[in-house]
Amino acid sequence: MSVDKQTVAKIASLARIKMGDDELEHLVPELNNILEWVEQLGEVDVEGIEPMSAVIPNRLRLRDDVIDADPKTAGGRRDDVLANAPAAEHGFFGVPKVIE
Repeated sequence: MSVDKQTVAKIASLARIKMGDDELEHLVPELNNILEWVEQLGEVDVEGIEPMSAVIPNRLRLRDDVIDADPKTAGGRRDDVLANAPAAEHGFFGVPKVIE
């Protein structure tokens, strides 16, 4: 796959980027080199390789989801929290409608 000057001009117009003819001429070989490199990546044999999201193994450090872990800040205090709310409805904070 390769691009020409007209394709680059169309991409620039879709992106609302104003470019002169000399800039378009300069970008054509650069974009073609990028597309050639992407095609080379497609030729790599990845059979049997698991997809990954990072190069190093990462694990999320999550806390245990325990209710009433701390009696001052944890669960079981809904009524105390809602006592300060300007509007409470069915055990939740009441908020004004923003969409009719």
